[in-house]
Amino acid sequence: MAQREDVTQWRNGFLQAFSEGDEARARAQVSQLGARKARPLLEAMLEDPEAAVRQAAAFGLGELGGASSAKRLEHQLALEEARGGHDGAAVVEALTQALGRIKGASARASLARRLERLVAHGRPEAADLNDVACALWRQRHPDLIPVVRQGLEKLEHSAPTALHGLRVLLEKSPEELRAWASDDSVPIGLKGEVLTVLTEEIPEALVSTLPAFISSAWPLVDTAVKYKGVASGYCVDLFSLLLLRPEWLLPMLREAELDRLRDMARRLVAATSSLKCSLQAAVLLKHLGHPEDAALLEAHRPADPGLAKVFDDAALVLRGRPSTGTLL
Repeated sequence: MAQREDVTQWRNGFLQAFSEGDEARARAQVSQLGARKARPLLEAMLEDPEAAVRQAAAFGLGELGGASSAKRLEHQLALEEARGGHDGAAVVEALTQALGRIKGASARASLARRLERLVAHGRPEAADLNDVACALWRQRHPDLIPVVRQGLEKLEHSAPTALHGLRVLLEKSPEELRAWASDDSVPIGLKGEVLTVLTEEIPEALVSTLPAFISSAWPLVDTAVKYKGVASGYCVDLFSLLLLRPEWLLPMLREAELDRLRDMARRLVAATSSLKCSLQAAVLLKHLGHPEDAALLEAHRPADPGLAKVFDDAALVLRGRPSTGTLL
C-alpha cells in the first residue's frame, strides 16, 4: 500500500510540474526516482487517455534518453499520428521534441522516419515541419544532410520552410553562414527560417553570425512598422532569437550592433503591422535601452492592460537605469 501511495505521489508531483511548465522541476522528479523505477511508470503513462498525461510521459522518456526510450517514443508516434485530432497532434509535438533531446543514431533514425511520413503527403502543416526541423537541429549530425535534402525534394511548399533553414545550418560552417546571411540576394524569408531553427538552440560557434542577420534586418524596419509580411516576420524571428537568452547573447555583441538593435527596437515599438513585433521591441528595449526610451514606450503602450504591462515594466526598468544605457 505504501509503495502504491509513493508512486501516486510521484506521478502527481511530476504531472503538476510539467503542467505548470516547470521543466526543471519535472526533470528533477525523473532524476530523483531513477531510470529503473521511472521508465515503467512513464511508459504506462503513455497509455493514459488524457493527452496531457501522454505529453508529460513523452517529456520524461526524453529525459531518460537511450535507444529504448527512442524506440518506445517512435512506437507512440505512430499511434498518435493514427489517432489524429487536436489531442493526437499535441502529443505528436511532445514526442518529436522528446526524440530531439535523445542523442544517438536511434533517435535520429526515428526523426528521419517521421520526416519521411510528413513529406510523403507533399504539403505537411508548417507547424509539424517546424517541430521536426527543430528536433533534427538538436541532433546536428552530418548523417542528417542527405535525409533533409531528400525531404526537400518531395516538399511541395513554394515558400521557404524550417526544413529549408535546417539544410542551410547543417551544410554551412560559421564563416559560410555569416557570408550567406550578409548576401542581399538570399531571400529574407529563408533567412528568417534559419533564425527560427536557431531559436530552438544556438551553439556558441554561431553567435558570431548574429551581426550579419542584424544587418539584414536594418533595411526592413520601415516596411515592418507599417505592413505585416516578410519584413515584420523577419524582425520577429530575429528578436525571438535574441530574447531567447538575452543575458548571454546581447553582451556578446559589439556596441555598434547593440546601438543598431536599440534603434530598430525604438522604431518597432510603434509597429502597427504586428503586435508581436512591437511587444518584442519593448522587451528588447528593457534590456538595451536608455532612460529616455521610457517615454517612447509609454507613448505607444497598447490599450489592453495585459499587453500594456509589458511596456510599463520595460519603462520602469529604464527609468531606474544609469544614463549610460548599461545592459541588464
